[in-house]
Amino acid sequence: MKQIGKSTWIAWMLVLSVIIMTGCMSVERQNTHSSKQSSTQIELTVSAAASLKSGLEEAAALFESRNPDIKIQFNFGGSGSLQQQIEQGAPVDLFFSAAKEPMEQLVQKGLIERSESKVMLHNRLVLIVPKGDDSIHGLQDLIKPEVQVIAIGQLDTVPAGAYGKEVLEGEGLWNKVESKAVYAKDVTQVLSYVTSGNADAGFVYASDAIQSSDVKVSVEIDPASHTLIEYPAAVIKMGKNPEEARKLLDFLQTDEARDIFEKYGFILPEGSI
Repeated sequence: MKQIGKSTWIAWMLVLSVIIMTGCMSVERQNTHSSKQSSTQIELTVSAAASLKSGLEEAAALFESRNPDIKIQFNFGGSGSLQQQIEQGAPVDLFFSAAKEPMEQLVQKGLIERSESKVMLHNRLVLIVPKGDDSIHGLQDLIKPEVQVIAIGQLDTVPAGAYGKEVLEGEGLWNKVESKAVYAKDVTQVLSYVTSGNADAGFVYASDAIQSSDVKVSVEIDPASHTLIEYPAAVIKMGKNPEEARKLLDFLQTDEARDIFEKYGFILPEGSI
């Protein structure tokens, strides 16, 4: 009986070993399958103006939900800085600028086809102040001694900064307030300076201003006083995934995507599809 019991025990151990080995092989096959699925997902790199962040991320999430084989990686910043990164060889599939000039520079350098650059959106420039501040009602108020710091995007890399300077020069104010300027890497940083109270006022886009409850628009800038604010987008010639980049660009022109951008304060070009 003892011998029979020992044999039975050995048999059960063998069976158990087979079960464990089979389970391990099954898990390994599942992991391998998962790995293969993951490796087939395409990562699309999009460099875009910082002012587009909220709207573009929401639109991209909708795009990804319908295209699970595509994962979008964003690089947000000042349009001029992004342009320079692309010129230096940064791996980018799609560029979405807050001005035509950075896009034109890439066209001139042969990195983008002119025919593929399309104006997607427009925006408005505004002057913001911390919520509750009633000291600024017009641009002339910027010369007041109590207004000590004016946040503005870096003039050579942030289009909103260049637009702001253009407006102040037109009003004959730039030379009077230039010493008060603190320069930001993008409009998001301008918004942060004003929100935190580190700046008394700042130039941002209307789409930035509506996203913060800690600031208010003190001056709506006349669009005729500066260059038209346009947001062109284009596929980069040397990008790794041109087909997927064009697919995303097409999606951003659909009614669903346009509704998202309008919600965030952007203006659609007249006659856009």
